[in-house]
Amino acid sequence: MSTTGRDWGEDAPERFYVITRGHTQPAGRAALDLVTLIVSRAEPTPSMPPEHAAILRLCGSPLSVAEISAYLRLPVSAVTVLLADLVAEERVEARASVPAALLPDRALLEAVMHGLQRL
Repeated sequence: MSTTGRDWGEDAPERFYVITRGHTQPAGRAALDLVTLIVSRAEPTPSMPPEHAAILRLCGSPLSVAEISAYLRLPVSAVTVLLADLVAEERVEARASVPAALLPDRALLEAVMHGLQRL
């Protein structure tokens, strides 16, 4: 416990406020959910915040937002703010997750079935 009566440990909310530079919502139009895949498009620079650099190093191959959050041991809300900043700077690319397979047209399935029956 600090002398001010506040706990300034690793998980203190103030730490997340500093990491996200005071942002509480992702900036820009980056629609990120837990399964959005993130891929680095740039190398970290010495002047960037350590969390941004860590994301760029982690995402050499695609990782989901949830995986990045787990690796960095940060809440998803903080990670989405950091990722939105990196997307806006075009340092990472956000790829939508693979959509669920759509069922083919019923007529096509019936045509295939009838063709197989004729064999």
